[in-house]
Amino acid sequence: MWQLKKAFYRTYQKILKVAMNTSLFDWSEPETIEGPGAIKKLPAFIKAKGLSNVLVVTDKGLMGLHILDSLFEKLDEENIRYVVFDGVQPNPSIENIEDARKLYVDNNCDGVIAFGGGSPMDCAKAAAARVTNPNKSVRDMRGVLKIRHKLPPFFAVPTTAGTGSEVTLAAVVTDESTHEKNAINDPKLRPKYAVLDPELTVGLPPHITSTTGMDALTHAVEAYIGRSNVKETEMYAEKAVKLIFENIEKVYTDGKDIEARSAMLKASYYAGMAFTRAYVGYVHAIGHNLGGMYHIPHGLAMAVILPHVLEYYGESAYPRLAKLAVVSGVKTDGTDAEKAKAFIEAVKKLNKDMNIPDGFEQIQEKDLPVLVQRALKEANPLYPVPKIMDKADCEKVIRELMK
Repeated sequence: MWQLKKAFYRTYQKILKVAMNTSLFDWSEPETIEGPGAIKKLPAFIKAKGLSNVLVVTDKGLMGLHILDSLFEKLDEENIRYVVFDGVQPNPSIENIEDARKLYVDNNCDGVIAFGGGSPMDCAKAAAARVTNPNKSVRDMRGVLKIRHKLPPFFAVPTTAGTGSEVTLAAVVTDESTHEKNAINDPKLRPKYAVLDPELTVGLPPHITSTTGMDALTHAVEAYIGRSNVKETEMYAEKAVKLIFENIEKVYTDGKDIEARSAMLKASYYAGMAFTRAYVGYVHAIGHNLGGMYHIPHGLAMAVILPHVLEYYGESAYPRLAKLAVVSGVKTDGTDAEKAKAFIEAVKKLNKDMNIPDGFEQIQEKDLPVLVQRALKEANPLYPVPKIMDKADCEKVIRELMK
């Protein structure tokens, strides 16, 4: 029975890979405004698109830091009306999404600015999808290709170099009633416009800088070693991995290094371009469910889980990880196994050097069956991983994360 299931998973993944690489979907890069101070150019850009009234989705932390002040000033100068939803939680809930959607509708908005890290981005994407798909609930949209109508004009402004949400087809939402974290995956969620302004990331604390950076690395690595890679996604993933290994510790130790901040923002963007077509894997499946159950921040979960899952894949991932060892400069000679193991050890070293823990005290023994069931439900058959986990495999990896 298990062999038949695995055969079905692989068939499903092959069909999806073919479907996602047809001309039905537009995989071109979004139109971007880049460079220090780029956020100040966004209002004129929005006005040129014929918009006059936008919803800004962000969180109270960013509002408190006054990071959006320059955006608001320029919106006023351009006579663009705006209303702000700043109630996004660290793991955006269905209630957050519905509140943002209502604000958009009640104020007759004609576009959305998503401003922040992965949580505001996910909330804004799902809210925008609800606006144009009013007959589909958030729960109805969970899964793959469930969104019928495209989003309103959508402008993504990342303030962390991690999620790559400004280019991805995914939004992850939390159902507070069940403590589940589910992904909505649809090319219609991909923003058409993005602002990459490194000045917006300068104030990030070191811990957020490190964990969001490791999130970007996870996107690139999982996309690269998966079985749905194509030439373009390989290129983006390799660029991302190289930039991250060259710059993540620089921005961790010196947050004001604009050049390194720019490089990390671009790395996150490239990693997003990679995984939005090639998908992720068990790092995300397990991490989403730890986040849903215990409110563990997504980037932190990715950083801690990544080396454990790579070790689980073993020989099935060695050839691809060996290439990343060369790309990253970790190890350029030796066998594939030697280079792959060196890459995994380099990931562990990054975590250790940036004071990222190697496990979680929150994980409870009683929750293991639910965590395993939900992680495998998310991953199988969707994620084209190097090696397919069964329940025992998944439980073993999660137990390795317990402290």
